[in-house]
Amino acid sequence: MEPQLLHDVTDSVATVVISHPAKRNAMTAGMWRALPVLLDALATDPGVRALVLTGEGGTFCAGADISTLRSSPAEAQGLAVLAEEALAAFPKPTLAAVRGHCVGGGAQLAAACDLRFAQEGALFGVTPAKLGIVYPASATRRLVSLIGPAATKYLLFSGELIDTGRALRTGLVDEVLPEGELDKRVAEFTRILVSRSQLTQASAKEFADGRTDRDAHWAEHARGSADTAEGVAAFLERRRPRFTWTVPTSG
Repeated sequence: MEPQLLHDVTDSVATVVISHPAKRNAMTAGMWRALPVLLDALATDPGVRALVLTGEGGTFCAGADISTLRSSPAEAQGLAVLAEEALAAFPKPTLAAVRGHCVGGGAQLAAACDLRFAQEGALFGVTPAKLGIVYPASATRRLVSLIGPAATKYLLFSGELIDTGRALRTGLVDEVLPEGELDKRVAEFTRILVSRSQLTQASAKEFADGRTDRDAHWAEHARGSADTAEGVAAFLERRRPRFTWTVPTSG
């Protein structure tokens, strides 16, 4: 099977699958290039309210295809950064569902998601020190923001893999599920996500990511939205709210 990114939209949840089983879902240059294009299309789809990133089979992503690095490491790293930034900028909630190895470029992609759920037995690592590669500044800063400077240095200095217990303690993952329970929990949680207000989610995502200059922007959207009135009415009437605000296609 050719290396590719598979995708599906079901019940307002887009699922993107990293598919390169011959190399434990390592990302090729073509896959790095394809991801921002796919994400842009899904971001502007009003039928998508959340996104799940996962890997085919028992592995999330073993990193970048080393053959790609050999031919042009600088270009490959640049493509990885563009893909990472596109994923981080996705305007709706994103969740990485991790099984098996989540290493190198795979960890870079998982860290760019809003949340990470992992199956017990998954392994995480950031391994540029094993290859003599300078890890990108943007990816390093994102990792520091997620798990702190000490845990980031541990991963980057050593290149060692850590298990789900340590990943959970450091904040690299949000939930660890027993074998066979990951898909069920992801489906359950994404059902919750798509039932909530996109206005709240989109504004919270920007604020949490450091966009403190956007207060006026989101205040304007709130004034033009019926979500608050609907949420209060639904609470008082003891019914499920029907939120209608959707993420703008730009701005």
